[in-house]
Amino acid sequence: MNGYLIPANSKKSQLILGLFTPIDLAIFLIGCTITIVALVIIKTAALGEMILIISPALISAFLVTPVPNYHNMLQLITNIITFYINRRRYYWRGWCIRDGEEK
Repeated sequence: MNGYLIPANSKKSQLILGLFTPIDLAIFLIGCTITIVALVIIKTAALGEMILIISPALISAFLVTPVPNYHNMLQLITNIITFYINRRRYYWRGWCIRDGEEK
C-alpha cells in the first residue's frame, strides 16, 4: 500500500524545544535584554517602578506563551486583529450554473 501516516505533531520537531520558532525566541530575548539593562541602569525600590522595569520581559513572555489550537498568544492576537480589520461580508461563488441568481 505504501501509505505514510504523518503524526499530528510532526511540526513540533521543526520548533526549538518543540515550542518556539526563532522569531519567538528573538522576541523573548529582546524583552529580557531590555529588562536586564533597565534593572542595571535604574536603581529603585518602588513597586510601581519595578513593575514597569520588568514589563518588557513579562509582555514578551506572554506573547510567546503556547496556546491550544494556535501557535502562541502572538498568533492568536494577530488572527483576532486580522478578523476585525478585514472584510467580513462573504460573497457566494459556488459551483452552481446560475451562481446565486434566482429566476
